[in-house]
Amino acid sequence: MPAAFQYKPRFTDIRVKPPRPEEDVAEADVTRLKPGEVRCEWPDCVRAASARAPKSRERLNEFYQFCQPHAAEYNKAWNFYAGMSEGEVRAAQENEAMTGGRPTWEMKAGKMSREAAAFAAKMGTGNTGGAGSWRDSFGLFGRRSGYTPPKEEPGTHLGRLERQALADLDLDAGADRAAVKRRYHELLKRFHPDTNGGDRAAEVKLQRVIKAWKTLKKAGLA
Repeated sequence: MPAAFQYKPRFTDIRVKPPRPEEDVAEADVTRLKPGEVRCEWPDCVRAASARAPKSRERLNEFYQFCQPHAAEYNKAWNFYAGMSEGEVRAAQENEAMTGGRPTWEMKAGKMSREAAAFAAKMGTGNTGGAGSWRDSFGLFGRRSGYTPPKEEPGTHLGRLERQALADLDLDAGADRAAVKRRYHELLKRFHPDTNGGDRAAEVKLQRVIKAWKTLKKAGLA
């Protein structure tokens, strides 16, 4: 074949420029959070939180931060009426039907309102005994005398995860840190493979105990 018709490649030596050392980036860490992201609050989860779930029916304005799969798992087991008697459930449902679950307020003047100031100027504020006196027995114009606010029951600030963790450790909602730690070590020794005599059921119980401990530790209760 004549030389004029022979194939001659344009490039005879194609080389790829190797990256510089500062450009040699390692494989990205998939569990690393981006700026502004928070980690999922589910025990042992390292993914970023993308959904919220209420902590309990007493704390509907406080939320857990979960990733989408764990939020779905949490909501699947959510029971708003858990721990309530039949009468309390019925009363809650009637209140929901009447008010739509919205808060209601008493029809009375506040202590700093214009109506309360006008009444105090007309009737006085110290004349609460004797003839011609008045007594605010029902607290219509302020806080009743001798009124003591109800004490908060122990454990009302706990969410569902914390309550379940305490139940897995056979503890009440009012247990302190020392009781949680003591109970955890006791169950850890009982269900440990070296002491459970080869009981396979003890392995599942041991996993629940460890998960409960991690949940309480993250919540600052252990």
